[in-house]
Amino acid sequence: MLDTSAAIHPENASHRTQSHTGVQLGNITHIKELDQALLLVGSHFNLAITSVDAGVVRLKTYRGQAPNWNTTPAIIAAEGRTPQSITWTETDVQVSVTIGKTRLEISRITGAISIRNEAHPTVEMVSLQRNREAIGDYTAFISLAEDDHIYGLGEKTGFLDKRGERYTMWNSDVYAPHVPEMEALYQSIPFLTVLNQGRSYGLFLDNPGKTVFDMRTYANSAMLQTWTGEFDLYWIEGPTLKEVIVRYGDLTGRMPLPPKWALGYHQSRYSYMDEKEVLELAHNFREKEIPCDVIHLDIHYMNGYRVFTFDENRFPNPERMMEELRSLGFHIVPIVDPGVKKDPMYAVYMEGVDGDFYCKTAEGDIYTGPVWPGESAFPDFTESRVREWWQEKQRFYTDLGIDGIWNDMNEPAIFNETKTMDVNVIHGNEGDRKTHGEVHNLYGMCMSQASYEGLKALLDGKRPFVLTRAGYSGIQRYAAVWTGDNRSFWEHMSMAMPMVLNLGMSGVPFAGPDIGGFAHHTSGELLARWTQMGVFFPYVRNHSAIDTLRQEPWSFGEEIEQICQQYIGLRYQWMPYLYHWFYEASKTGLPVMRPLVLEYPHDPQVYNLCDQFLVGDSVIIAPIYRPNTEWRSVYLPEGEWVDYWSGERYAGKQHIHVHAPLAKLPMYVRAGAIWLEGPIRQHAEEIAADEHVTASVYVQGAGTSSTLEWYEDDGLTFAYEQGQWNKMLIQVTESERDITITSKYTNYGYEPKRTSLNFRLLGISAVPTGVAGAGDQVPLEQLAAQTTGWAYDTARGVLVVKLQENSAGHELSITL
Repeated sequence: MLDTSAAIHPENASHRTQSHTGVQLGNITHIKELDQALLLVGSHFNLAITSVDAGVVRLKTYRGQAPNWNTTPAIIAAEGRTPQSITWTETDVQVSVTIGKTRLEISRITGAISIRNEAHPTVEMVSLQRNREAIGDYTAFISLAEDDHIYGLGEKTGFLDKRGERYTMWNSDVYAPHVPEMEALYQSIPFLTVLNQGRSYGLFLDNPGKTVFDMRTYANSAMLQTWTGEFDLYWIEGPTLKEVIVRYGDLTGRMPLPPKWALGYHQSRYSYMDEKEVLELAHNFREKEIPCDVIHLDIHYMNGYRVFTFDENRFPNPERMMEELRSLGFHIVPIVDPGVKKDPMYAVYMEGVDGDFYCKTAEGDIYTGPVWPGESAFPDFTESRVREWWQEKQRFYTDLGIDGIWNDMNEPAIFNETKTMDVNVIHGNEGDRKTHGEVHNLYGMCMSQASYEGLKALLDGKRPFVLTRAGYSGIQRYAAVWTGDNRSFWEHMSMAMPMVLNLGMSGVPFAGPDIGGFAHHTSGELLARWTQMGVFFPYVRNHSAIDTLRQEPWSFGEEIEQICQQYIGLRYQWMPYLYHWFYEASKTGLPVMRPLVLEYPHDPQVYNLCDQFLVGDSVIIAPIYRPNTEWRSVYLPEGEWVDYWSGERYAGKQHIHVHAPLAKLPMYVRAGAIWLEGPIRQHAEEIAADEHVTASVYVQGAGTSSTLEWYEDDGLTFAYEQGQWNKMLIQVTESERDITITSKYTNYGYEPKRTSLNFRLLGISAVPTGVAGAGDQVPLEQLAAQTTGWAYDTARGVLVVKLQENSAGHELSITL
């Protein structure tokens, strides 16, 4: 429903965020140490300060004699952390606290806090106050320098730099409109990083009720506000952006390695209506040789939208359908919503009634609300016993050979005026009872946890895949994220870039939008351009709504089909490179898809650059995101950059004007990069006729060197946790007269299926006089048929070397 002018009536304006109306912490009347924490007793509330880990300080308000140090599920167990000791001094006007390299100075009069660290300027929490309207309603004002830039905050609209924006953390079902002024979407990740001339710190406000981050209203400060519970803030030192993100990952956990098939192309529609349509879709992909790993089933596969059922008319024999799809190399990912239809004839509903598994009103009645099946009950996923029940219910799918689940509507979305569960509904929360208003943002993550852990327990060692719409900090431990019900607008294609980039900067590396747009009607041009861009996002799915134009890759004629086929194929060619960076994300928490500011934090040109991005640390993708457009400006940061298509080289620190007709996506590789590719496959587990990996080396020039420690495993199971994985150290050293390449396994616990390891050296201007360790020189067109050998592509200035796979590694010496 559209708003009218009544929406801006003066009586409707919120005064909560417009003025400093609360009572501050000061006067500090008493200070004491308790359980490795410093407690400050103020006139109106109290503040506790403790060290969580090296570089991480926790500040939490409390009432009574001592704080409750329990955390939300966002925080993982403290194993391996190294809290720092606390020392402090006091005067009549100030308390000075030292924790590791961090110094806090707290005014005894007002409670204002200054945080200093040798690595970056002072951070001023100029005011921490409890607002008068309600207990648990806190506001903090954080000073901002003129040249501070803000990143993170998860899935939010707008540009990359969040300075000048205001956002609400309240998971919301937003079908329309998705516009920059939308303050709340499906994910709530209350974590931001502040960057100032290359130096950075982070703030994580761990409160799963409604919170507000306002970087707009006050020119020189950011306002952080909670509506329920205590103010529980983690200050995370850098000094670099990467170090802040890594430390945040130490707190909230990291993505487990997904199965390689989940990195492939996914096809979905609301809905593929029956078994016949699903099988025809699968056969179309294979006959057209367009790679695809996953078909999603939306709500019409169910019997009256009841979870854990198949409609017997639409899908009369799901076992047989799954068997045929598996033979074609497809995985099925069905949608599973949290709402369980209220129906005494429905066994799943009655199990929940008998087991006391559902959320309840304060008076003890089962809470119900209308969703797709009609009036429905909602499992209380804050309770482990309820999650265990839901975990076991996944057997319905795993018995059919399904190893991926799509959790939707889990904000939770309900078809009522508030669009969600009543805030006064009660959650058991493992004995620490909470209202829904206090834990709303946790609901989707707790559901995804149950789905992931259930699949993992039932899949006999195979890795599960869970996709979720809603989540909170820590969601990366259980699920990939898609950005919800976007639309087939060029503006939404553009908006996807900063949204997913900031998700990556918020600890969620496995994310992506619906390619082509979910709602409205796409066009052939939009689908082609969005597919070009989308295959380089971490998560790749084409999804469209009922009653919209079809947008499978072949829906707009041969030209668009060929473009989609080419770029989807490129996704599969790049799988070794992408999988390597997914491994890095699982270890460090750093994103696969990166804003340039993450790699070039001292370059002012990239502080808000979000219409191009990096894959890993070496490849720039610069999409065309406007209709009828064949030219765009691309910014190349410091270094030398190589056009992926032509091999032309450009100096960095400049903008270039690039021609990109419909079939071309501008792509640039950093000189010195070592980039990995394999053969095109029709699905991730297909064995290619020529099973190989090629390491492409973009030479830099005499006196330079490059390294890559390449990770691989079976891509399917958890055997890597028992040491069944490989790392190969590839080193390249260049001089005036030769180039030396060595490849050596630093860990060899997995037997790769490939037969050859190839090298391509790009940027060699003449035929080498010799390539020691590579066999004989042969014509380029004959090299594919050889076991070993080398060839020189005169037209492109590329040296190609083919070697047999060898666990002992290889050494090449190329004489120029």
